[in-house]
Formats: sequence, C-alpha cells, structure tokens
Amino acid sequence: MKETKQNILIIGAGLCGSLLALRLGQRGYKVSVYEMRPDLRKTDISAGRSINLAFSDRGNKAMKLVGLEEKVKAFCIPMHGRMIHDVHGNTFQSNYSGRDHEYINSISRGGLNALLLDEAEKHENVNIYFNKKCKSVDFEKTTALFKDYHTKDEFIEDADIIIATDGAGSAMRKSYYLGKKFLFSFSQAYLTHGYKELSILPKPNGDYKVHKNALHIWPRGNFMLIALPNLDGSFTVTLFLSYNEGAYNFNNLTTKAMVLEFFKKEFPDALAIMPNLLDDFFTNPTAALGTIKCSPWHYKGNTLLMGDAAHAIVPFYGQGMNASFEDVVEFDAILDKNLDDWEATFKAYENTRKKDTDAIADLAIDNFHEMKGHVNQLVFQEKRKLEMALEKEFPNAYSSKYSLVTFNEDIGYREAMLRGRAQDKAILNLLTDGVLNLDDDLKLTLEKVKKETEAILEDDKIAGLQ
Repeated sequence: MKETKQNILIIGAGLCGSLLALRLGQRGYKVSVYEMRPDLRKTDISAGRSINLAFSDRGNKAMKLVGLEEKVKAFCIPMHGRMIHDVHGNTFQSNYSGRDHEYINSISRGGLNALLLDEAEKHENVNIYFNKKCKSVDFEKTTALFKDYHTKDEFIEDADIIIATDGAGSAMRKSYYLGKKFLFSFSQAYLTHGYKELSILPKPNGDYKVHKNALHIWPRGNFMLIALPNLDGSFTVTLFLSYNEGAYNFNNLTTKAMVLEFFKKEFPDALAIMPNLLDDFFTNPTAALGTIKCSPWHYKGNTLLMGDAAHAIVPFYGQGMNASFEDVVEFDAILDKNLDDWEATFKAYENTRKKDTDAIADLAIDNFHEMKGHVNQLVFQEKRKLEMALEKEFPNAYSSKYSLVTFNEDIGYREAMLRGRAQDKAILNLLTDGVLNLDDDLKLTLEKVKKETEAILEDDKIAGLQ
C-alpha cells in the first residue's frame, strides 16, 4: 500500500468523483475518470436537477483537505435559517443555530463541480474522459465496459482498482447485484412524494425578490415548497408533492388552470413573484425521491462503491453532497494508516463509514416530515426557541440535533442522530408535561434537559436501540 503509482479508475465525474480524483491525484496515484455526461464546463447539463445545494461544515472539511476552502467561499451564499411562509404570506425566520458563526450555504452545483474538475486536471497523473458511459463492471477481473456516446464504440478499461462514484443509478452496484458472485444486500425505498424544480427570477435590476440569506419554506403539512438563493439574484424553487395523494398531486396537476389554482390557494405570495411558473412546471421533469442502502460496498481489493453509489439519500437534511465529500475525507484517513492491501483498506473504510451513512439516510427522512409539517406546530416552535436560547447562552454546553448533524463535523452522523433524537424527545416531553417553560432560568432548563436526555439514552441502550 506504500506504492502510489497504481492505476485507479473512477467511474463518474460528479461532485464525489471529481473530489476523489483530486485527492488521489494529490496523493500521487495515477487516476483515470470516466463520465457518461458531457463536460459540464462546456455545456449546460442541469436538465431539471438541483442547480444549487446546501453546503455545510462536513463538506467544508473536505475542501480544507484539498486546499480549496477559500476558493469555494466565492460560490457560497450564507443561509442563517429557515424563512417560514404561511398560507397568508406571513413570514418568520427560524435560525439554524443560536451561535452566530453557524449557518449553511447555498452553493452552485455546477460551479463547484467545475472547480473540482479544474483542480483535478492540474495534476499530470489525473485524466478525465467525458461522454463515456459505463455499462458494466467485471469486479473479479477489475475491468469496466464503456460505450463512447459519439463513436458508439464499446471498449474495456483495466485498472488496479475501480471506485464507482456514479450516483444512485450506479452501473457497478448493478453489476454487484446481477453478478450473484457474493452475498450482496441492496434496498431501494421511495417516498410517495416526488419533486419538481421551479424558479424565482431576479428583479430587472438583478436584486433578489425575497430575503437572500435564508432557506425559504412554504410548509403545508403533506407537501411543501422550498427556495434557495443563487448568485445571479434568482432562487431555485423545489415543489415536493405526492404523486397521487391529496386534492392536488403530480398526477392530477396536468393543466395550467389546475397548477394556477393550486398555487393561488397554497402559495399565493410565491405565485406573485413567479410569472414563469407555468413554463417551469411543464418544462421541467418530475423526479423521484429515494433512499439506497447496500452492503458490502467493496469486492475483495478490486472495487469500491462511494458517495450516492453506496448510499443515496433524500435531500431534506441538506447532507447528500456533504456526506459524499465526507466519504472522501474518511477514505483519505484510512489511506493514511498504510494498511497491508486494498482489501484491508476497503474493509476498514466501510466498517468506519457505513453506520454513519445509514444514520444520515434515516435523519433525512425524519427531516422531510419536520420541514413539511412540524415547523408549523406550536410545540415544535417552542422547542426551537428554547434550543436557540440554550445554544446562545451556553455555546459550549448545548447543541441541537440539527447543530450536531450540520455543524459538528468531528462527530459521526450516528452519534449525532442518537444524541439528537434523545434531546428532541427530552425537550418535547418536558414541554408537553409542563416541566419546562420558555421563561424559566436557562441554566436550570439546561440541567433538566441534560438529565432527561441521559435517562433516554440509557433507556435506549438497555433496549438495544444503540
């Protein structure tokens, strides 16, 4: 494992693949990356996919690793909290943290991906090839079959190891599943909701039509609209809606009149600033929301799944990209251990990482229900106010579940989930039972919350839930 001149083949040049190529290039490996899409630096390939993403501390940890922290800041728009829009157009902001330095960022997917590709290609030992679709992987021979979109030719690439970062539809994961050569477990679970990308265009002078530094949410119980700011003054808007349940759903919003009726009733203030709504609605595709879990992520010392190829999640914690970037950080830390061979390296990586990616997948689904409904509930709003006050008053002694997941990059997702869920339960129980009051002494409140949290954690341990 001390030999770094080995040939590494990476399938997929998205965010995870391009970061991995850059880091392995920095470490001296000979890296070849094959991407099925055209070069996004030369053509627009968004096609209804999110053009911006939530970027936070775990993702930034990866940028520090590869020396790009300052360059990435240029792509970021700070979002300090959720701006909640009720059905009457009233708004209130719920901050993400009681600590002023903790916030998430809206970042351009294309801009960030292009930067990572540019930086990776600065290394002579890194080569990136576009319009090359992976059809299958022979994980015993460590070869991959590709098809060139332009020439239609098929060709085989050989390597010392193959790492697949080709997303939720991973060709290598499919080869694992279809190969039936080893015990491969795979699950794919879809929400009953899908999503559609829309947009709020900037004012004629380029300004933002609504508050720039927030993630806007229109929660409506069983569905919601969200909006993230872009650098050009626009917002990327996403409608999350059931395919077939409720008075309005994607299956029955088939006419312009129905879409306008829906938005007039549920999102009147958004409709007022979206004259392009109908064009967006009927041009952009409706996409599914799914969670993928699988194991093992590797076969012997030949092949490895990473990023969404190993653990695709729904987007409601803003952690999909951050988790994939953290994969690279964790893999890099395993490489530092100089284990005997690639098989030992891959095993150690999965043993370290999988429990955390399973946890963020579950947390993302939790947050879906929180965002579309719970944020409107009085007890939830009281809980958030209390948590903000505790974080502000005791910045080193208390962190909410959201803060543990989003801003505490030195804590694994699983640890953040277990402690965060226990804290949530503790505060909700204490508020509901009247044991806590927002006007109580904060130091006393913190002691009560900590005591109840530890009791719940102990109960969970006894019940085998940890």
